[in-house]
Amino acid sequence: MRILSFSVLIILLFIPPAFADELAAVKKNAEQRINAVIDHIRNKSLDKKIRNEKIIEAISPMFDFSQMAKLSMGKKNWTKMNPAQRQEFNELFVVRLQESYLEKLDLYTDEEVVVEQAELVKNRIHVRSHLVANDDKIEMIYKFYKKKNQGWKVYDVQILGVSIVQTYRSQFAGILKNQTIDDLLKKLRQTGGFTVPTGKY
Repeated sequence: MRILSFSVLIILLFIPPAFADELAAVKKNAEQRINAVIDHIRNKSLDKKIRNEKIIEAISPMFDFSQMAKLSMGKKNWTKMNPAQRQEFNELFVVRLQESYLEKLDLYTDEEVVVEQAELVKNRIHVRSHLVANDDKIEMIYKFYKKKNQGWKVYDVQILGVSIVQTYRSQFAGILKNQTIDDLLKKLRQTGGFTVPTGKY
């Protein structure tokens, strides 16, 4: 325990005070928004449609969905798309991502969500959290980058070691290996065509 505490102290000494404040702010923001989502889920008086709207409203400001879409497509395939295709892809990707997120939340059975301290990883911030049920723990890492004039935004979520962005990129690349961008867009227009993998979230 002493070795761990000393190691943490050494790490903190190399983090500029201003950045330490940002770490705390990002962690607080993530915790507040995640707790807001859980509160909406636990509110059984809410109609499901209204509940889902409140959940998306609570969580969306924390995410940069456009950046997630671009990263999920991958640089090579992104450059092949014309402006109209990019716009439609962004819109469809956000809808499908949100639908899949809400589907995972339907599996929530009153587990405890623990949000831990934010960590500095190069020029990114990672906020580690756990979904705790009895002896079971599901680890989720929210990965933030600093977006110009908009503050810290989530660009990826890692669930049980699996990156959502990388999983989508693999799926999209597999389709585009033998099919066209328009074929991919057609699949994205279909509800349930793609889902967020692993775990309940």
